[in-house]
Amino acid sequence: MSSTLPRPQWLADARFYEIYPQSFADSNGDGIGDIPGILSRLDYIRDLGCNALWINPCFDSPFKDAGYDVRDYLKVAPRYGTNDDLVALFDAAHRRGMHVLLDLVPGHTSEEHPWFRISSRAERNQYSDRYIWTDSWMSGADGLPFVGGEAPRNGTYVLNFFKCQPALNYGFAHPERPWQMDVDSPAAEDTRQAMVDVMRFWLGQGCDGFRVDMANSLVKNDDAGKTATIAAWRQMLGTVKNEYPEAAFVSEWGVPEQALRAGFDMDFYLDWSWDRNGYYLLCRNTPDPLDRERDHSYFSAHGGGSVHGFLDQYLPQYEATKDEGHFCLITCNHDTARLSPRLTPEELAVAYGMILTMPGVPFLYYGDEIGMRYRNLPTKEGGYVRTGTRTPMQWDASPNLGFSTADADDLYLPVDPAPDAPTVEAQRADDGSLYHWVRTVLALRERHAALQADAAFDVIAAPEHGRLFAYARTSRDGSDRLVIALNPGLETESFALPDTATSHGTPTMELSRGNVAADGTTVTLGPQSFVVFSF
Repeated sequence: MSSTLPRPQWLADARFYEIYPQSFADSNGDGIGDIPGILSRLDYIRDLGCNALWINPCFDSPFKDAGYDVRDYLKVAPRYGTNDDLVALFDAAHRRGMHVLLDLVPGHTSEEHPWFRISSRAERNQYSDRYIWTDSWMSGADGLPFVGGEAPRNGTYVLNFFKCQPALNYGFAHPERPWQMDVDSPAAEDTRQAMVDVMRFWLGQGCDGFRVDMANSLVKNDDAGKTATIAAWRQMLGTVKNEYPEAAFVSEWGVPEQALRAGFDMDFYLDWSWDRNGYYLLCRNTPDPLDRERDHSYFSAHGGGSVHGFLDQYLPQYEATKDEGHFCLITCNHDTARLSPRLTPEELAVAYGMILTMPGVPFLYYGDEIGMRYRNLPTKEGGYVRTGTRTPMQWDASPNLGFSTADADDLYLPVDPAPDAPTVEAQRADDGSLYHWVRTVLALRERHAALQADAAFDVIAAPEHGRLFAYARTSRDGSDRLVIALNPGLETESFALPDTATSHGTPTMELSRGNVAADGTTVTLGPQSFVVFSF
């Protein structure tokens, strides 16, 4: 497998911080986070140890799906500020040695997008085929979700997800009806070109790349290998990367062998509960995000099993793609329930220690560094069960926990009302806090070439009936070598250091948490412990 497309060199040392813009920092007191608010907190993010941002959709939208229903790809939503504010954020980030990815939604638009309004007209026009329409108001869409009776033209239109999100037309891999256009049709090519123009626009303004929403779903009726969708992306990304070779692209795909072949630099290991994939077994193996008693995820001290559930699925994918790009772990994201309060601060510390030292480019979701909690909240802007992961950042003990000066009733979402709600201010003052642990691990990653995204990774110990996991990371030139080990369980466990570690003398303990002892070649880890050795 070879992508043949350029890969940005800066990704090797990237450490991302994901920001849900409406919930991060409100600069004007209207109860909604905004771009100037993000800019005001750049130094906080850089001091934490992250040198790159991924900002969830900030484009003009009616916000029926929290901005994933785009009304204008080339305009910042007024509630977040202006295009000039976003350019100012790019400039400020670059001055700090940071990069910024925006969120691109290529599969659909809002029903209020001008393209769709024009496409809905009865007479033929330049946008008639920009979306997927059937050939009659009585015709369905052959298993695809569709809406009829809302447009002057004689047809129904295909949806992605919500009713407000008409699907853009990238063609059908295997057309079976007269209204299903081929992937090589002029209409599909026009759609691809339109999305290239969107990317060009923001890259020209100083954006450093994009996280791409549902990147694997563009072409309809594609085969299991996503052959046509991969071809569409290779064309689009090939064009953009030729002009902006340092632009970075991360896909919401979850199948790195496909995503990296399509030209993406990174792919997320997504939380797929329906097939109990490796990431799900690692972090969220429970039917309810608040159900600690039935939690069997690896990082749960009381209920988890061996790390093999994760490794059995992760390793084949890693080995198949490690030379082509990055398979990235996340602490959480805007679509996934936070690990807290189901996992305790000690369980989180062990979890983040591993997630932030594994291969690939790490992504830290805002507030995870202080253990912000998932809460069961009523839906907001199409969030449904995801809403409880999107609450305001908790900065300090002031009203609204420092997020906004607005009245509490005017906030985008309510802040955590608990008396012990974690805040940045409180955790900065506590040397033993989760915040300081995350900052320390990120500093270790920044300091060691062995922890760069493309440094080598080898499993040292992963007993099938134990909880311990140990692995080696080695820089590409072999000059920097680390052994990392963790024990999320409640029993003491041991492993033997590899010969390569002891042949260089006595390994140095760079970082540890919990009870860890090294005696010759044997390392013993007490309950809920984590350690990093250099050699």
